[in-house]
Amino acid sequence: MKIRRIAELLEAEVLCGEENLDGEVHSACGCDMMSDVLAFVKEQAVLITGLCNPQVVRTAEMMDMRCIVFVRGKIPPREVIELADEAGIVVLATNERMYVACGMLYQCGLSGGSFLNG
Repeated sequence: MKIRRIAELLEAEVLCGEENLDGEVHSACGCDMMSDVLAFVKEQAVLITGLCNPQVVRTAEMMDMRCIVFVRGKIPPREVIELADEAGIVVLATNERMYVACGMLYQCGLSGGSFLNG
């Protein structure tokens, strides 16, 4: 699925990385605990979260994720957006709740991927 399609499905605002909207992704992870993302997630290209701090971007970058979707109408601080932009990560913001956003994307073909310990 193209990141552009994710933005359309979630009616999300593109906060940075517009030049990468045609990037292809195949899996996603919905999580607010970055330690869980680091411990259990692999091969997910999209991080769906409500946590709005620089650690989210650092985690996404370490895990080679291409897109972060902030849910529940949250807009991260400018420093977070700039950090993501420098890393080449697309940042989207949607009013959807995490559960609904994950469900919508899953229903449209974006998989949950695999886990490091499973």
